[in-house]
Amino acid sequence: MLTGEIRNQVDQIWNAFWSGGVSNPLSVIEQITYLLFIKRLDDLHTLEENKATTLGSPMERQIFPEGNDDQGRPYSDMRWSRFKNFEAREMMDVVADRVFPFLRGLGEEGSSFGEHMKDARLGFSNAALLAKTVDMLDKIPMDDRDTKGDLYEYMLGKIASAGTNGQFRTPRHIIQLMVEMTQPTPSDVICDPALGTAGFLVAAGEYLRDNHPQALRDEKLRQHFHGGMFHGFDFDPTMLRIGSMNMTLHGVDNPNITYRDSLAEEHGSDAGKYSLILANPPFAGSLDYETTAKDLQQIVKTKKTELLFLALFLRLLKTGGRAAVVVPDGVLFGSSKAHQELRKLLVEKHKLEGVLKLPSGVFKPYAGVSTAILFFTKTGVGGTENVWFYDLQADGYSLDDKRNALLDPDKLGSLPAAQPSEEDHAKNNLPDALTRWLDREGGEIENPRTAQSYCVSKEDIAATGTYDLSLNRYKLVEHEEVTHDKPADIIKELRMLEQEIGDGLTKLEAMLG
Repeated sequence: MLTGEIRNQVDQIWNAFWSGGVSNPLSVIEQITYLLFIKRLDDLHTLEENKATTLGSPMERQIFPEGNDDQGRPYSDMRWSRFKNFEAREMMDVVADRVFPFLRGLGEEGSSFGEHMKDARLGFSNAALLAKTVDMLDKIPMDDRDTKGDLYEYMLGKIASAGTNGQFRTPRHIIQLMVEMTQPTPSDVICDPALGTAGFLVAAGEYLRDNHPQALRDEKLRQHFHGGMFHGFDFDPTMLRIGSMNMTLHGVDNPNITYRDSLAEEHGSDAGKYSLILANPPFAGSLDYETTAKDLQQIVKTKKTELLFLALFLRLLKTGGRAAVVVPDGVLFGSSKAHQELRKLLVEKHKLEGVLKLPSGVFKPYAGVSTAILFFTKTGVGGTENVWFYDLQADGYSLDDKRNALLDPDKLGSLPAAQPSEEDHAKNNLPDALTRWLDREGGEIENPRTAQSYCVSKEDIAATGTYDLSLNRYKLVEHEEVTHDKPADIIKELRMLEQEIGDGLTKLEAMLG
């Protein structure tokens, strides 16, 4: 947990960047990411030095060269532990003219920790701002994984609060709900093909630390956790840097985060590789057939990005692999041939397990689109029996542009610290959604369709002809018994009903030509 003092320091730095002319929140995060990366390089080098000294052997990995460069300047000046003590102007000269070219060199050499630094540049020329930022970051206890992670999450939260580039950040409590519902295991291979800031991968890692601590004590599983478990793709270099740093600061040493246009490139090399996909892909737009990977078009012939991403997830998952992904409502009931084919594919050829309807304000202030979360398992041979539906009406925050918390912090999220009351449920449905999901093959099957959650059989879904997955298609409304004191009231209601029936018949006649 970040202290109020650290939050205040971050806020001061943030304001200093803005007054110094760096006004894009994403640019601020990027510049701080560079500095955190530079600090981490020095920490790694120090660790190697200490290990070599203790063992009396040469350093295995020497990040900074020994001696002086061709101008007689010591390479050691490029280390954080040295230049942090320099006067502001001298610090600026070293960082801008020597450290950043060094970072770019690491990237060009193909270093695993320099891979996303090929075009790194210091984005401001204010020496006092650099000195202030270095001083603030140096005071934060970076040996504490929780503090490092919380620091970065706090900064990333400012992207959303600024209402800029918010498409890269799914609300943390929604991410955690999806992770809790999919229950990652120590042997999973997890992928987010629309990485953004790596929020899903970070949350999956934290879930494993909390629920499977023994895995990090097993040598084989620990190596898998730090090297082979986490995979993410994005085609924005800034996002790759930010996502990579987010994973690093949350204690994952070598996540596989790579540059890729997920919908444009063929996926033969990693088809069937992943056992869990967690994602909130971009879904506003269409692509030309020519620019879309041919292996995705073979699954569903479409230009719609939201459908192409679902095809991608099916392509990347191994048999038995599962997915929790955010989709726009149109995927649930769209009438195009591609929409219907994809829904039929999920229901008939794989195992569609759940549809969780989200309130339309969840992604405000930067998007008001109505969305849902689909949960499915790739089988290739069917398996859908009953599909669980949940109507999430409140997530603990106001559904306007402000997104203010409606409850105390200990009552928010899917696993609140305090036991939620019935009154709390009206403001935060997440704990209830998680509890009901875990009972989806038990008592939930008996729920009436007037309840907040219920199950619908595969036969009922197929009977719609379009494999409609919209919640309202199956939900029944509970009618209250009405008492009438006067015959006039009955006549009035009958006339209203007659009018509704007449309107319905008129529409039906028009549809039939």
